[in-house]
Amino acid sequence: MTWDPVWEEVFQSQAWGKYPSEDLIRFVARNFYDAADRSQINLLEAGCGPGANLWFLTREGFQAHGVDGSQTAINLAHSRLDRECPGWQGKLHRGDIRRLPYPDMTFDGAIDVECIYSNPFDASREIYQELARVTKAGGKLFSRTFARDSWGDGTGVSAGHHAWFCSHGPLAGKGFSRFTSLDEISDLVSGWQVRSIEMITHTRENRLHTVREFVIEAEKA
Repeated sequence: MTWDPVWEEVFQSQAWGKYPSEDLIRFVARNFYDAADRSQINLLEAGCGPGANLWFLTREGFQAHGVDGSQTAINLAHSRLDRECPGWQGKLHRGDIRRLPYPDMTFDGAIDVECIYSNPFDASREIYQELARVTKAGGKLFSRTFARDSWGDGTGVSAGHHAWFCSHGPLAGKGFSRFTSLDEISDLVSGWQVRSIEMITHTRENRLHTVREFVIEAEKA
């Protein structure tokens, strides 16, 4: 499993965020803002969705590339970039993020914002390995993924290792969802050397529930 068809319906029926998260902005600023020529920096997002992060990367002068399994998401991203970023550099591709259509060592950085979590553990390892394959030596990884004990973990129908078809929380109705534990990150993020692991938490419904996410930053080994 690398893409659940339920996401086609989600992208068709649900309004999506227009702007990137602050933690991604900080990652890009730390690692790439000092580039002598930003137009020569190629960044890839796995599971780009409707393109909020690609829009930010493009506006900052980088070449932004995205892959997603949903044709609706790719169409929405293309439409926004064409409309708001005339002459943007980069390409979008509908396909399987375990089989990326790029040569080895193409990109300076790889980005995953709540995409890889929707795959089983072994498939997720393959995805991280594939992202490493297409990233240059010394290239950077940003991965934001749902953590164990986040709201929704343990609800609904069990789907294997730390995975559920959640009945509660922000992932309810969004297909297969895997929650990551801290002790398995080094094994999960195969092909990368983990540099930092942070946790982002926020509450919902007047502090009744807590959403927990790991932010993993790594470097191509």
